[in-house]
Amino acid sequence: MDQSSNTLWNADLAPTTAAQRTWRWWHFAALWLGMVIAVPAYMLAAGLIEQGMSATQAVWAVLLGNLIVLVPMLLIGHAGAKWGVPYAVLARASFGWRGARAPALARAIVACGWYGIQTWIGGGALLTLLGVMVGKSLVGPLVPVLGIGVGQLLSFAAFWLIQLLFVTKGLETVRKLETWTAPVKVIVCGLLVWWALSKAGGLGPILHEPSAYDAGGAKAGRFWKDFGPAVTAMTGYWATLALNIPDFTRFARTQRDQIVGQVVGLPGPMALLATMSVIVTSATVLIYGKPIWDPVALSGNIGGIAVLVGLLVISLDTVSCNIAANLVGPAYDFSALWPSRISYRTGGYITAAIGVLIMPWKLLESTQGYIFVWLTGYGALLGPVAGILIADYWLLRRARLDVEALYDRTGRYTYFRGWNLAAVAAFVIGVAPNLPGFLKAAGLPAAVGIGAPWTGLYDYAWFVGAGIAAGVYVAGMRAGGGAKASAALISPLSEREGS
Repeated sequence: MDQSSNTLWNADLAPTTAAQRTWRWWHFAALWLGMVIAVPAYMLAAGLIEQGMSATQAVWAVLLGNLIVLVPMLLIGHAGAKWGVPYAVLARASFGWRGARAPALARAIVACGWYGIQTWIGGGALLTLLGVMVGKSLVGPLVPVLGIGVGQLLSFAAFWLIQLLFVTKGLETVRKLETWTAPVKVIVCGLLVWWALSKAGGLGPILHEPSAYDAGGAKAGRFWKDFGPAVTAMTGYWATLALNIPDFTRFARTQRDQIVGQVVGLPGPMALLATMSVIVTSATVLIYGKPIWDPVALSGNIGGIAVLVGLLVISLDTVSCNIAANLVGPAYDFSALWPSRISYRTGGYITAAIGVLIMPWKLLESTQGYIFVWLTGYGALLGPVAGILIADYWLLRRARLDVEALYDRTGRYTYFRGWNLAAVAAFVIGVAPNLPGFLKAAGLPAAVGIGAPWTGLYDYAWFVGAGIAAGVYVAGMRAGGGAKASAALISPLSEREGS
């Protein structure tokens, strides 16, 4: 089929060929290990410690959240491995070829925020590294409006430029970088735990550090009220990857490779990192009298040659993790908005630019804002998309797609002028119940009077949005006759290409 004049197609969005499907399970495991062992992931459990949880409570919250998000990760990733299409193209099956631009853009904007956060962390590591080398703080005077120091701004800009070099190298370079850096990052984390144990007097004092939820504590009696929202936030951490995981699984050699690789690479390493994080953060309470949840800030307090090595590794880690987790997906998403004009590389440049405009340092000002506003908030936006994709692919289509129609303006996924109104309605209805609670959590003056039941729904935003959207979508498709059309047999050519 000649695609030269097809505005829904370009070489980056086309289904992968057999020659491109080279990823084995250990490549996926290494990719996840590289993305998991990163500063933002470290800050999840560390942030829960700062919020008052004990080491054990924080680790369980992180582990449970990641076991939950693994389910949509595998279900949505199946489509990429079977049919070879990226997330932005897969969404056309449920939203329509024109409507798919909405969920693609929503996921892309969230990823841009993450890209900015990781770039800010990487720039901070560079600044701290230079500060340790010269023996003084290089933050500098505050820049008006931005609210950060001159040194922070310059290091942020430098790290931003460094990462742009990798945009031109493609996904295969990212895979190789993650494969080689993952073991090094495990060693660095181990050394950090060794330092914490030696300074705190062993593991005993750390594990016996009381929780704010214990009897007589500042949050006594509130554990279960806060534990659910914490698990929701931990689930939301990978909500972006749960959507665009087909961008990676489309390169899997077999379905088994993507399943085994993700099962091995995600929940276990996340639990291990959470354990390391809570040990170190709990130790800082004993050593410094307060929890230090940012490992870059902690490195500045430690000093020494080991810190120099650690900061270099953090910088390298941030590059590899940021490109894999936060640039690949939105680059494809932006490309899908205008395939004939926006390539994968151009989409990457757009991602990098928006990552600056978001001013990511504002998102990391507090653990409350990072965990319960940022993580839970975008989970409320992306949960409905996950619910719709899973309901469409598994419940209505039984894991079958007409691949050629995904690139056809007049095919079965045209619906109403390119929009599937059932998906649009399900998305809006799925997001709506969580919006008041988000405004309240964000601290907007107009939301002061918002209380139950909206704040209670927002505590479980990802689950609420995904469940409501899936139910509304299935009901809408069945009422409109879309379910029958979805179950229709696909062409033999499409089946053979996707097997």
